[in-house]
Amino acid sequence: MDTNKVLAGLFGLCVGDALGVPYEFKSRQKLRRNPVEDMDGFGTHNQAPGTWSDDSSMTFCLVESLCDNDEINLLDIAQKFSDWHEKWYWTPRGYVFDIGQTTRKAIRNFRANRIPELAGLDTNLSNGNGSLMRILPLAYYLENYEGDKFEIIHNVSAITHRHIKSKIACSIYVDFAINLLKGYKPKEAYKKTQEVILEYYKDKVDAEELKQFDRVLRDDIGRFKEKDIQSSGYVIHTLEASLWSFLNSKNYETAVLTAVNLGEDTDTTGAVCGGLSGIYYGFDSIPVEWVHVIARRDDIIELSSKLYKKLYSKDEN
Repeated sequence: MDTNKVLAGLFGLCVGDALGVPYEFKSRQKLRRNPVEDMDGFGTHNQAPGTWSDDSSMTFCLVESLCDNDEINLLDIAQKFSDWHEKWYWTPRGYVFDIGQTTRKAIRNFRANRIPELAGLDTNLSNGNGSLMRILPLAYYLENYEGDKFEIIHNVSAITHRHIKSKIACSIYVDFAINLLKGYKPKEAYKKTQEVILEYYKDKVDAEELKQFDRVLRDDIGRFKEKDIQSSGYVIHTLEASLWSFLNSKNYETAVLTAVNLGEDTDTTGAVCGGLSGIYYGFDSIPVEWVHVIARRDDIIELSSKLYKKLYSKDEN
């Protein structure tokens, strides 16, 4: 395992996130007239260039927990999420400036009952992309895992998003990322994920719930036209938009700019696409000028190294 794969995934995610932060909620039509072409600042949240959002903050909280524990510790993960919200742990510039409603309610639930696996909301209206945006580190943890990796993904999603749609979306994303980590080309990685996910869920969930993912699982989302891709904060939209952007790009820069320029939930589409793109194209594919302005760059490098040593150093001995 190349240590840069960890660095690339985490930086790929947070750079894509930071690219989208100034443009969150901008329509595709407005961005078509003035497309995002570089790392900008201010805009929607009035943040300096290189500032990442809750997407990256919660991702780094999950990484810290993976580093601090030998097994998945849901209580520790949830506590770190709570510390981020309440104590501004793993924030880019010392404060929280963005948080989804479902995530906010879930953290409040956790503080009240201290049961992480029941903290997340489980209604059909609670299927924002708040667990998908932070789930990527599990790909590293589960790359060589021999048990039921999807049960782990479900549990980590459930800390904030407990509905089956969110769990399936996270499972698709993590499995695809794992296939990229294993060295498969995008199309082959995608096909393998389709096969594994359809087989795993065929007798485990209601057919109508699984049917919501037909465009990803039974078709090829990469073949759709841009006009058929939505990029709202709904978890299935984010999954589709991120996969579509990645599958229709030839390098990291094009992938994340394509994702952000879809508009609406620009930071999360950029982050989710950016994680995959970083893993596949490598850290060196991320424009150096974008990396240099990222908030807490040295801290992210140190965290990446810490995760690599925790998960992969034994394989080298």
